[in-house]
Amino acid sequence: MAKILSFFNQKGGVGKTTTVLNLGAALALKGKKVLVVDADPQGNLTSGLLSDEPEFTFYEVIIGEKDIKDVIVETNTKNLSILPGSNDSYGLEIELAVKGDWFFILRNKIQELNSDYDFIFIDCPPSLGILSLMSLNASDGVILPIQTEYYALEGVKQLMSTISLVRENYNSGLKLEGVLLTMCDFRNNLAVEVRREVEEAFGEHVFKTMIPRNVKLAEAPSFSKSVFEYDKSAIGATMYKKLAKEFIERFNHDEK
Repeated sequence: MAKILSFFNQKGGVGKTTTVLNLGAALALKGKKVLVVDADPQGNLTSGLLSDEPEFTFYEVIIGEKDIKDVIVETNTKNLSILPGSNDSYGLEIELAVKGDWFFILRNKIQELNSDYDFIFIDCPPSLGILSLMSLNASDGVILPIQTEYYALEGVKQLMSTISLVRENYNSGLKLEGVLLTMCDFRNNLAVEVRREVEEAFGEHVFKTMIPRNVKLAEAPSFSKSVFEYDKSAIGATMYKKLAKEFIERFNHDEK
């Protein structure tokens, strides 16, 4: 059975897509079967992994034009697949709102894949709209990336209220599974201060591994590569490998 996780923060620019891409790749390199789902209409996860534009995407799956298994694409990394996205999904929330009865669509589609993967990661939009709610309802848990900056916890209370709303009304198993500190600059004390603040709020949910600011991490997606393909010696690659090890230990998947 796959562990299905939404990577979610309504604040943009917190390393959400970078983490889905590179943590997914790191786990795949450790022999785990990983599917990443690009539910964000910006499509950055897709362009960060695929050099060619996909023929069909998340949009066609959700509106029922295509079977999910026919849209999934293999990436250049063994064991890592993607359900690609596109900016067609910008209008999807309006279509779903008009149609109604949208809450369980993604959940039902992903259930077909449960035995095919060890991990399924959903890259949610940076908003509290229909696509994010649909993704949360399809998930076992949520990973919350938080940038190490002042006001790091701004908006988190609303986010946690949204998770509670989904859990209480639709998906009783949904829970916060982890908090990841990203874009850390270890040259100053801010990362230490933010970590203390976040640990006070979330305790043992906070991953020990912290993801640094790293030029190679930022450059790799423009070449449609994970950091491991682009520069496996980069500090970003080292830390995502470390996070993958911690991830496997947390979710009781024996490392291969």
